[in-house]
Amino acid sequence: MTDELSRSGAHGRPLAPVGLVHLGLGNFFRAHQAWYTERAPDADRWGIAAFSGRSADLPEALTAQDGLYTLVTRAADGDRFEVVGSLSRAHVGTDHEAWLGYLRSPDVRAVTVTVTEAGYVRAADGGFDRDRPEVRADVEALRDDPTAPVRTAPARLLAGFAARRRADGGPLALIPCDNLPDNGAVAARSLFDMAEMVDAGLVAWLEDFVATVTTMVDRITPRTTDDHVRTVAEATGVTDRAPVVTEPFSEWVLSGAFPGGRPRWEDAGATIADDVEPFEQRKLWLLNGGHSLLAYAGQARGHATVADAVADDTCRDWLVEWWDEASAHLPQPANEIAAYRDALLDRFANPRMRHELAQIAADGSHKLPVRILPVLRRERAAGRLPPGATRVLAAWVAHVRGAGAPVSDARADEVVPLAGGPLTDAVRRVLDFLDPTVGGDDDAVAAVVADAEQFERHGVR
Repeated sequence: MTDELSRSGAHGRPLAPVGLVHLGLGNFFRAHQAWYTERAPDADRWGIAAFSGRSADLPEALTAQDGLYTLVTRAADGDRFEVVGSLSRAHVGTDHEAWLGYLRSPDVRAVTVTVTEAGYVRAADGGFDRDRPEVRADVEALRDDPTAPVRTAPARLLAGFAARRRADGGPLALIPCDNLPDNGAVAARSLFDMAEMVDAGLVAWLEDFVATVTTMVDRITPRTTDDHVRTVAEATGVTDRAPVVTEPFSEWVLSGAFPGGRPRWEDAGATIADDVEPFEQRKLWLLNGGHSLLAYAGQARGHATVADAVADDTCRDWLVEWWDEASAHLPQPANEIAAYRDALLDRFANPRMRHELAQIAADGSHKLPVRILPVLRRERAAGRLPPGATRVLAAWVAHVRGAGAPVSDARADEVVPLAGGPLTDAVRRVLDFLDPTVGGDDDAVAAVVADAEQFERHGVR
């Protein structure tokens, strides 16, 4: 017999007043930003109201538990269980009135965001994709009624900030925590581009009252399974319908201004820095780029998890080759990079994390341009044809053509048709889709074709 997780049952700490609003309620947010807030010494002042994308299941489960959930930190030698109480409210994303209500309040001092790369609805030039049907619909809705329900993340942010402007709610910080370079600039550009489309008068207000922070985030967090729910119940005697499993390692680097204040995240282990870029490149190229390699090439070799793939000597050799190429373009001292790589191997090899390659493989069209292409361009500029980088692209092309798990990509309708037909033509079209300079590089195309042929023969053995 287990107890129900609840604050009235003396689980977790007392409910904190809402001072932060989060868009993108999910496992990573709960293992990362919410966890740092829980551990901040002033956490009792900084409750979080979090909103899902559109799903109601997770908000309903968390609301039934008073916002509490168990964080399972899964090391190779055992688990540690911690009840996180920083989530004061959990809402389904369609609860637009609640969203606007929080943003109107001067008690709310910052908005954090985890909507993934695809959530910023960017065009090829990095700006807001004004031609998407859902964007056009949101723009028309907000022009007619600034409180109207909207679908896209930038529109939801803009609607909230417009409500704050009308309520004279004061300044606040926008803190994107998505896994892409210069995420502050990305979020700001989408927001400002949409503001120009909806109400030019909003632009000046955003410039004066919304400070955009740039961050680097890092913590491996797989999907929750029924096994995780059972593990928590057996170990703690408490029924938790929404636990989160994560690894011991965590990193959060923030750079920017917080005009309304913020929790003392630095006392919980976060780093407040003048420049995020060096941390960002190291993480995106080594950890995330390594993950992409293992996701596509590992699946082609029959593996299901990161730990399975990195235990394969061939995959491990490919990983080291890719890391050698990427490391040559990182600004940190060689000994620091080597230590980071050693730590990554330990993290990847943790068999108890069960980080599924199919999960990592999602949205390659958004991930590869920031994880792999920067290194490829630098290598080509130096006159080298990097086999590690071209192999990742080849494995992704094979994936898009049907190898491994089904394609899950926000731009699948565009990229999957390009990948059909004869392989050589498909590779050039897909690479041109990612970056025309790469698609026009005959030597790079030939290298990707050669590797993709091998992957299509059920992986390289």
